[in-house]
Amino acid sequence: MSLFPQQKLLARTLVGILLASSTTALAAEPAPMPRAEAAKIFGARPGVAQMSLAPDGKHIAYIGAAAGQASVLMVGDLAKGDLGPITFSDNKPQNLYSCGWSDADRLVCTTYGQAMVNNLRLSFTRLFAVDIDGKNMRGLAAPVPSNPMRLDQYDGEVIDWLDAKGKVLISRDHIQGQTTGTMFAGAVDGIGVDLVDTRTNTARAVERARPNTVSFITDGKGNVRIMGIRRMDASGYQVTGEQAFQYRRRPDGPWEPLATYDGLADRGTWPLAVDPVSNTVYALKKKDGRDALYRIALDGSLKEELVLDNPHVDIDNVLTINGRVIGATYIDDRRHAVYFDPTYKQLVEQIGRALPKLPQIDIVDATLDEGKLLVRASSDIDEGRFFLFDKKTHALQTLMPVRPEGEGKNFAAVRSITYKTFDGIDVPAYLTLPPGSSGKNLPAIVMPHGGPGSRDVWGFDWLAQFFASRGYAVIQPEFRGSTGFGENWFVNNGFKSWRTAIGDVNAAGKWLVAQGIADPARLGIFGWSYGGYAALQSSVLDPSLFKAIVAVAPVTDLYMLRHQSEGFTNETVTKKFVGNVDLDAASPDRNAAVFKAPVLLFHGTTDLNVDFAQSEAMDSALRRAGKQSQLVRYPGLDHQLPDSSARADMLAKADAFLRKSMGMPDE
Repeated sequence: MSLFPQQKLLARTLVGILLASSTTALAAEPAPMPRAEAAKIFGARPGVAQMSLAPDGKHIAYIGAAAGQASVLMVGDLAKGDLGPITFSDNKPQNLYSCGWSDADRLVCTTYGQAMVNNLRLSFTRLFAVDIDGKNMRGLAAPVPSNPMRLDQYDGEVIDWLDAKGKVLISRDHIQGQTTGTMFAGAVDGIGVDLVDTRTNTARAVERARPNTVSFITDGKGNVRIMGIRRMDASGYQVTGEQAFQYRRRPDGPWEPLATYDGLADRGTWPLAVDPVSNTVYALKKKDGRDALYRIALDGSLKEELVLDNPHVDIDNVLTINGRVIGATYIDDRRHAVYFDPTYKQLVEQIGRALPKLPQIDIVDATLDEGKLLVRASSDIDEGRFFLFDKKTHALQTLMPVRPEGEGKNFAAVRSITYKTFDGIDVPAYLTLPPGSSGKNLPAIVMPHGGPGSRDVWGFDWLAQFFASRGYAVIQPEFRGSTGFGENWFVNNGFKSWRTAIGDVNAAGKWLVAQGIADPARLGIFGWSYGGYAALQSSVLDPSLFKAIVAVAPVTDLYMLRHQSEGFTNETVTKKFVGNVDLDAASPDRNAAVFKAPVLLFHGTTDLNVDFAQSEAMDSALRRAGKQSQLVRYPGLDHQLPDSSARADMLAKADAFLRKSMGMPDE
């Protein structure tokens, strides 16, 4: 497989690269894409899940989808245009997650997996390094004693890639060993920072391991400057949801208090990145109820300087290149990047002019000298394409699309809208209409997002695009309980304030009908995770609104959600998160008798996010109440259903179910 040829940066038209969208109204509704074809295209896992650029700019590495649940690590020679597989994982029990470069010819990768331990299914991560020819593969975990005190779940993560000469800084989990009784053989336990040679796994401790330490931040030059420590309750076993951060005034100085953050209340200061030049840390902190970006001096004064805020939404992150902060991001109806570095601001504007149909420009990676940049450009109708940009020549080399199955297809444009709720509040949302549609009297779907601590973002959404390709209008509401809009919009989260959140979701369906977009007899709802909870719980507030309900991996019983964490260190936090609401009223399975619409459930049997038993409980409750319900099980799949054939099957079954339930002709 060869890479695409170079394109000049300032060319106004890129032939054969960009997709076009037609929104011209037609006299009759266009025929939908055939179900099997649409399910295959949109159910396919992305062809490129993650990509990185070698520090010398000669190679790229990316993780791509293989058969079933498997993933493959590919390396491409940019001069020759050749691609080849380096290693492979089948998700039994682990799969490739991300890769970066410790040297021009060596990669460090993270895998994620699940395993049964003492009748409990637990997740784990692993680190390994491998040469670009697939040789000298080596694990990068800290040594585990022969008789460890606890499970080896977390290898660690690279926190500083240094100068790309084979050594990296890794926050590694060190496990204490035991001899007899309570006598311990090891001297350390917890997460510390090691300087690791990725070719030999020889290591030198940079920061000793400490109990309850969870994170470290370096200055991008090999110096650890920030440390995050989770707070425990009086028992010493349960986490409280709070973190305390410490800092060093200088690389070799003592640790001093910096700030605290309460995850349950979303209050406090959250450090993001250290700037060694100004000796400051960039951090998020509330301003007028919304996250703003500050710089905090690390000279002992802790003086704060406001860097960026927005009166309507949260600032969500910083942008970095090789560990250096160059900007920050926020999302209103679209994602925006504010570049502090004028060079990068100008470069992104130039690239944007060259790719007018791909307005979302993201700098993914850079060479060590920043002479070449790996760029991803995307839109609502194109999941994205990777490019290599040469600063010196201003040439833009096209690498590959994220979703090759969609090449040449006409996808649906996504529009930002607002609608009124039952109490007169304007809720932002995204509306996707079938390509070429009149936009009137359509079958329609309300699609609430997961989380609930999350939000939708303008761009390509494979679920919304599938249903639009099949002729449905799709609305994705940013209901109250969504994140990114400040603490007043978040309310108390989507479980504690479920009546408000679900009321907003239902209002989206009523708005579609009032606008003439949706045929009220053909209005359905589809949700995944918390979105599945919202889809089901919508009937508790208004059983007659939706004519069909599809829920993927849904929370269905808040009692079960609270009990799911019993015996784990997050038990107290989970119970506080769910709160002391009326759990009977807030649980869909406890209200099966009010359901009027038929229900279709999908769930992976090894889901660690939402227990498979949640869907079993809902299906059983509906059947006992004499309602229409079907549960589709996917053995061995987790929360995301990471299998192209399973996703295609889910999409096809969901479409067939919706059409039958809404009285529509099949196909």
